[in-house]
Amino acid sequence: MSELREAALVSKAWPFEEARRVLKRYKDKAPEKGYVLFETGYGPSGLPHIGTFGEVARTTMVRRAFEAISDIPTKLICFSDDLDGMRKVPGNVPNPDALQTYLQMPLTSVPDPFGEYPSFGEYNNAMLRRFLDTFGFDYEFYSARDFYRSGQFDEILKRAVDRYDDVMAIMLKSLREERQKSYSIFLPIHPETGRVLYVPMKKVCKETYTVTFDDEDGKEWTLPVTGGNVKLQWKPDFGARWAALDVDFEMYGKEHATNEKIYDAICRKLGGRQPNHFSYELFLDENGQKISKSSGNGVSIDQWLTYASAESLAYFMYQKPKTAKRMHFDVIPKAVDEYHQQLRAYHGQDIKAQLNNPVWHIHGGDVPESNLVVPFAMLLNLASVAGAEEKDQLWGFIQRYAPETSAATHPDMDDAAGFAVRYFNDFVKPSKVYRAPTEDERAALEELRDKLKAWDGGLDAEALQSLVFSVGRDRFDPMRDWFKALYEVLLGASQGPRFGGFIALYGVAETVDLIEAGLAGELTQAGS
Repeated sequence: MSELREAALVSKAWPFEEARRVLKRYKDKAPEKGYVLFETGYGPSGLPHIGTFGEVARTTMVRRAFEAISDIPTKLICFSDDLDGMRKVPGNVPNPDALQTYLQMPLTSVPDPFGEYPSFGEYNNAMLRRFLDTFGFDYEFYSARDFYRSGQFDEILKRAVDRYDDVMAIMLKSLREERQKSYSIFLPIHPETGRVLYVPMKKVCKETYTVTFDDEDGKEWTLPVTGGNVKLQWKPDFGARWAALDVDFEMYGKEHATNEKIYDAICRKLGGRQPNHFSYELFLDENGQKISKSSGNGVSIDQWLTYASAESLAYFMYQKPKTAKRMHFDVIPKAVDEYHQQLRAYHGQDIKAQLNNPVWHIHGGDVPESNLVVPFAMLLNLASVAGAEEKDQLWGFIQRYAPETSAATHPDMDDAAGFAVRYFNDFVKPSKVYRAPTEDERAALEELRDKLKAWDGGLDAEALQSLVFSVGRDRFDPMRDWFKALYEVLLGASQGPRFGGFIALYGVAETVDLIEAGLAGELTQAGS
């Protein structure tokens, strides 16, 4: 057994814990289908969002962990429920009023409002695939429309007819009495209008595998359950899909957790074996409210990628998936810096520590070196004092601090500089508030200014930090009051970087000028 596999089999990293549970399903013997199947589901009623990224990224982490502990082949399916009826018209499409007549029609029967694809469902499917491809996910795409129409689902649909009463009994237990009267696991698609119908079944025929029902106008119809004429309600569809594909692992948000027993029972009733589940907590906005696509609170995928890399987002997704986390703009700088801290630590760690390091799971074991020579939080402060509008304004400081760097040799650094300028101007600059120093703070700032004027120790960040510390040591108790004063007087913020590192990056002479501006009240005037 290799050292990596041996360490992976005992690693406490959550993807390895989930992977080991999946492995127990087969005890190192490949399933009859020849591979272990991981699945993620997608409702194509709108564009891919940050939750889509999180679900596929986390599932991929478990899949990679599984591949480290087993030689059984794996497959990841991204399944789009594009036969789902359009319940409401999205507000972010061109000419939304034109789609009102297509309500309750399968998304793959609704015209594409963007005019690029044969249907709205196919447009959103294409956006999903482009989204997944952009991040390099390895997956196979499944369309519910094709799955139902192609015959791949026929055996399970017929089995649902054969065991209709049993499956209905599972569902009816979870429904209110009023809903029970009209409920059916089957949703026929009207032969004339094309709408998905929520109507009770008058007859479910095991001999012909057909369903008979009255449409909304009272006209009776009989349709085969095969060939895409009928789809399953979403809860039965979950379990039936697991049975049809023999899914081994699927994760979803905690809103599905209460339905797990229903999905599992239907899967078993239809002759399948329920997969391993993983229920993750949902994201919250800055006010602690659940993030909602419709309300637009929180951070979108495009917004995160405006201010930071995809890898930093994957790092955020890795952290404590079973804990609800605030997903707001102020978490981005911390995620960027922690991601690079883990990159820097990785190559000096032993194999056990590497497998517990989030970057192993983000990069599938092929972990790059970090070339972020200046922390993102420090870049934000640099952008602040430099009044930077473009990343080139930061490079003069960066190259003086680290002469060997350039945009060509350190692309991560170049990207981070651009991200920092955008983030500073959009989020930090509008909220900056400078204040004048107190008498004690003024005396300390004057001493720091004078010592920096006499400084001949170069740009040694640690030595400069010791100098800053020595100035405040005898004046402030606790010492954090000294650093808070530096941040509030000179940077217009209540917290900030290690100040010695900031001086090394910004420059000793430039910091002297900054202190003098703070003492003269110029910063409070500029910020007012």
